[in-house]
Amino acid sequence: MNSKPLILGVDRNRRNLELLSRFLGKEGYRVITASALDELERVLGGEQEIQLVLVDISGFDRTIWDYCQRLRDMGIPFLVMSPKLSAALQQTSLAHGARGVLVKPLAVKEFSALIKTLLEE
Repeated sequence: MNSKPLILGVDRNRRNLELLSRFLGKEGYRVITASALDELERVLGGEQEIQLVLVDISGFDRTIWDYCQRLRDMGIPFLVMSPKLSAALQQTSLAHGARGVLVKPLAVKEFSALIKTLLEE
């Protein structure tokens, strides 16, 4: 078994996923990605033991919240990322089980520390 935590990155923008994967890989994590809801469905139905999900909601329709609820029901912690923060977004994210909402661009040190903290819970 691989002892490195597995993180799932979800983002419509493949370039963002590439950058996220590179960053997390350098931090010592294994990363899988999904840039579409059908990819996300396949990953969630797979055998991998995902320890954390990073969901950038930009570009997805409201169906993304169904997947967030599913992550909550599966007991997989997740963070929501967005270019803007509003009270409504924060409320919706938390209501669907997010452990927090991050506003892009991300501050690297804080982002790294938050991931480490969530994986230790």
